[in-house]
Formats: sequence, C-alpha cells, structure tokens
Amino acid sequence: MFQTLDMFKAFAPFRGNAVVIPGRGGRHWINVSDKPDRDVPLGDPAMGGHASFALGLALARPNEKIILFDSEGDILMNMGALPTIAEMDPKNFYHFVLDNGVYATTGGQPVPNAANVQYDVIAKGSGYQNTYAFDNLEDFTNNIEEILSMPGPVFVTMKVAPEIENVPITQRVRWQKKTRDQTIADMQKDLGPR
Repeated sequence: MFQTLDMFKAFAPFRGNAVVIPGRGGRHWINVSDKPDRDVPLGDPAMGGHASFALGLALARPNEKIILFDSEGDILMNMGALPTIAEMDPKNFYHFVLDNGVYATTGGQPVPNAANVQYDVIAKGSGYQNTYAFDNLEDFTNNIEEILSMPGPVFVTMKVAPEIENVPITQRVRWQKKTRDQTIADMQKDLGPR
C-alpha cells in the first residue's frame, strides 16, 4: 500500500502531453501537474461517472493519450463501464484505479470484501487486454513507462492508503482551480477551429 501523492509524483515524469483526468485524486494532482491546461478536473461527479466520461473523451480525441485516475468505489458503482470500454477498444485510454478499500469521499464506509476484490481480474474478464495490480510504489514506478508505452485500453489498479474526508462536501476545500467553462474553453482551444 502506498500514498496517492507519492504515486502521482512517480507518475508525473511519464505523463508527456497526455490529458489527465485526476478523478478522486485531484486534490493531490493539482499540486503535482506541470500541465494544468491538459487536466480535466471533474471533481466529484456522481460515483461511477469518471470512466464513462473518460471513454467518451478518448473516443472524441483518438490522437491524444487519455489517462484517468478512477477509484474502486466508482468502479463498483458502474461496473458496466468496463466491458463497454473493452469493446470500444480505445488505443489511447489508460485506466488507473486508486483502491483504498473505503468510500473515502462519503465518510469512509468500508467497501464490501475490500481485501479480496481483484479489480485487475475483473477488468481482464471484461475484456481489457492488459491489466496490472500494484501494492507497492517501487513496483509501480518501475513499470509505469512500459504501461504508458503500450496501446490501450490498459487497466492498472493500485492499493493506496485511505484518506477519508468527514467534512460535508459543501464545506470542503475546493481543489479545482478551473471552472467548468474554463475547462471547456481549454479543450476547444486544443481541438482548434471546426
């Protein structure tokens, strides 16, 4: 098990020019990212929404690498996204899952059977050709370059330490620096004129 912030620090040098959707790890990524204009800060959509959004973005922008940092809680809320992603087969999609064993953003309730669920096995059974599981930072760091060099969709699950937020959502420190309108404007600028 390792810290989400340490994982992002290890990942950052390999990001390249990829579009990153930091998902539930956004409060850490915002302090690590060297290309905030290439980040899509969704914040806290309905649980399960990140993977479907990232798939849509990968399909809409096939010449750009799309990297999602999802959570196991989101995966459990929308398991149908995995076979859909596998069937659509976006070669530019990299699906990383932060598995902390709890629903951290809603108060730390335990994820059922958390110690035994193997999300990489579920992804493989859903049709992802390449899946990985890491529970220590050194192994993750030693493999990240290879993972990002292969065609997607790739699924990577990582055991990370829980960071539970017991403050009501309306009272939490907002890590998003960009508004929804600014995010859309940045993406439109990257796409160029129609």
